[in-house]
Amino acid sequence: MSVAKVTEITSQSPKGFDDAIAKGVARANKTLKNVKGAWVKGMKVEVADGKVSTYRVDLKVTFVLSD
Repeated sequence: MSVAKVTEITSQSPKGFDDAIAKGVARANKTLKNVKGAWVKGMKVEVADGKVSTYRVDLKVTFVLSD
């Protein structure tokens, strides 16, 4: 039987939400073993001079614990 754990991370990108998600999952995968999925808990943008400057996502990352 597998046991999974969920951890929460924040990631950001100047390019877009998809890029912020991809960067967050890639970074989590460097530290956590057996990453199996992630879901977006929240999305936010930062605005500078009337334009979106940064896209930010809060992710919940699921990983399976080793035996």
